[in-house]
Amino acid sequence: MKPRKNTKRVPSFRKLLRTSKIKLDNKLKNKQYKQQSAAKKYRKEQKKLRQAVRDAVCKKPFPLEDYKKKHVAEKREEEEEDEALPLDMMDEDDLKLMEDLARKASFLTRDISSNEPVHIKKRKRESVIEKYEKIPRRVNTEPEKELIHLLPIKDKGGIIPQTMEKPVPDVAEDEEEEDTEEMEVAEDFNEEPPPVLTPEEMAAQRKIKLQERKMHIAALASAILSDPENNIKKLKELRAMLMEQDPNVAVIVRKLVMVSLMEVFKDIAPSYKIRPLTEAEKATKVKKETQKLREFEEGLVSQYKFYLENLEQTIKDWKQRKLKKSNVVSLKAYKGLAEIAVKCLCELLVALPHFNFHNNIIVLIVPLMNDTSKKISELCCEAVKKLFKQDKLGFASLGVVKVVSGLVKGRNYNVRPEVLKVFLHLRIKEVELKKDSEDIAPKKKFMTFKEKRKHLSRMQRKWKKAEEKLERELLEAEASESKEKKLKLHTETLNIVFLTYFRILKRAQKSPLLPAVLEGLAKFAHLINVEFFDDLLIVLHSLIASDDLSYRESLHCILSAFQILSGQGDVLNIDPMKFYTHLYKTLFSLHAGGTNDDIGIVLQCLDVMLAKRRKQVSQQRALAFMKRLSTLALHVLPHSSIGILATNRILMQTFPKMDLLLDNESQGSGVYLSELDEPEHCNAQNTALWELHLLQRHYHPTVQKFAAHLAVGAPAEGSGALSLDLSRRPATELFEAYNMKGMTFNPPVPSVTPRRKDTFSHVDSFLNQELTEQLQQHTSKTVSHKTLDFAKHLKESSLS
Repeated sequence: MKPRKNTKRVPSFRKLLRTSKIKLDNKLKNKQYKQQSAAKKYRKEQKKLRQAVRDAVCKKPFPLEDYKKKHVAEKREEEEEDEALPLDMMDEDDLKLMEDLARKASFLTRDISSNEPVHIKKRKRESVIEKYEKIPRRVNTEPEKELIHLLPIKDKGGIIPQTMEKPVPDVAEDEEEEDTEEMEVAEDFNEEPPPVLTPEEMAAQRKIKLQERKMHIAALASAILSDPENNIKKLKELRAMLMEQDPNVAVIVRKLVMVSLMEVFKDIAPSYKIRPLTEAEKATKVKKETQKLREFEEGLVSQYKFYLENLEQTIKDWKQRKLKKSNVVSLKAYKGLAEIAVKCLCELLVALPHFNFHNNIIVLIVPLMNDTSKKISELCCEAVKKLFKQDKLGFASLGVVKVVSGLVKGRNYNVRPEVLKVFLHLRIKEVELKKDSEDIAPKKKFMTFKEKRKHLSRMQRKWKKAEEKLERELLEAEASESKEKKLKLHTETLNIVFLTYFRILKRAQKSPLLPAVLEGLAKFAHLINVEFFDDLLIVLHSLIASDDLSYRESLHCILSAFQILSGQGDVLNIDPMKFYTHLYKTLFSLHAGGTNDDIGIVLQCLDVMLAKRRKQVSQQRALAFMKRLSTLALHVLPHSSIGILATNRILMQTFPKMDLLLDNESQGSGVYLSELDEPEHCNAQNTALWELHLLQRHYHPTVQKFAAHLAVGAPAEGSGALSLDLSRRPATELFEAYNMKGMTFNPPVPSVTPRRKDTFSHVDSFLNQELTEQLQQHTSKTVSHKTLDFAKHLKESSLS
């Protein structure tokens, strides 16, 4: 039987390079152990062979007289064989010396007093060569042959085992292969390094790579969009490009892939939420089209989930300042990647509120609204505002409000005010109140079977059944059920918003969140339950009286209080005189040195306090406010003056006998006390609107028109009436329309155009003549010190 050739090869040098150091050490030790065992075995076999030869020689017959001589000779031969010394090549003197030394006992020549071993001196005198000689040499023995155990043979004598030598591979061929591999590795190591590229060549090479990646991304995206069901697997290939490893184009390619995947998901995502299949549904047999749709939906949801996880991980790596092991993307570039990831999440939050994992996106976006990076915070806040504005049903808004409320409470109210200001964009206009729930959502009541049988005939019952069926279908078409669901969602959302507001009012009154809370209360105060009105008004008044609020915050408090009283609070018997007094007292805090952004809130307060509550406002209070507002119109910027004069026009048309302020003669007893902060007791009926004469000479043409219109009694028709564009627009809208965005009036400079010079010369002549004349005309009446100082300052500046 021809032995089978062994196909096992000795490991090549290239494979040895890939092995670890521990494995190489173990292999070397095993090889040494094998060589030592083979040498030991060889020595034992040689010793046995010599012993056998000696035994054979001893069995030969010897004469008695020669036995002693031969016995001594045999002993010498044994010593020669054991020591294997070439005695035939030694001198007689040396041989004799060695024999004499051998006859002496070692312990006789030893110093007994010393405790050292016998050969200690010899060891100390050993040279380096003797040490190397003592190291066991590697014996070039034949490699031990491996045996293959075959099936045994049973004979009369017993079982006879059978073995066969394992064929040895051809060493020459293996050595040739090793040599060729070693040469290849040596060539690889000896290769010349790549040539150094210039910056222009590197830029060109990078541009080519980037263009290739862009074409690949575009091809994959277009293939997915053209046939999503058949090409859903290409989503995985496109998503794999998020792990681009080329450091030259890694950042740009990852950004492009993020945005491309976001657009693809926005286009191919269905308009419903995909739910996982149950075990029973998976076991049932369905049509090919249904199975294909299921596979598409399952692949889409899984890839969408992995994509969101990649975006989340990118943001976490940037937050934790962690680098990946590959170090392809630098730490600075992670910020740009994180911003793109946040943009993609914001787009998906707004575009896919109905799709899977929307709540997970909300949980990611809401904490980023409070991020230290202003850009990321603004992105997230804008996305939440867009979601609130376009959310018609209210389910997505409820999810965001819950997470925001938890964030504010979890951070112990230490969040940015912009986080709470997003509540102002909620589309909540009506809620489900406890008392009026039946009026809000009336249900159609149908007759029962007993009532039909009692009151209707058989034919009438048939007609009634058909009629009720038609009415049910009409109710479904009107989506009455969705309206009820919408009211419930809005009610729950608003309850969470008010809960957050009331927590801050109770526990964190000195928090920077207070302005946002007051602004939110001012917007949704008409939807608050009546049970909380008394406590809320007390809290608002205490905040105003504490003097810890800024002017804008106090205005929000006033606006919130009157929003509460203008809705359901009409039935309550509450006198808000303290709020009127506070606003009247603080009106002169506004001036032309600022942007007058607070004027918009003041105009809203005046509309709620005076125009909408005209039945609860006395004539004295209305006259006092109108006089102070006319004085304020001289202090502020033109767009603010237009809004204030528009409010005065509404007051003049709403309240009777307001034309008293257009007459120079006093009406009744007393003198006008302009510095008194009580509008009811300042005797405003004894003054006149002399400010209108100044405002008619204002440099802004619209201010001139309003001043002239008020000076003649604000008629609705005739020559003194305003144009339709100005008369039909409310005060707040006019204020916003003529807003100068913080621009202030600059005094004239010498190098002006002739037209500007003529304009200012007209103002100078007015200040020299008319201002002095008007001030002298009203010397009998007490005028506000601020107004006089302002007028004198204008006159002095014009004369100088």
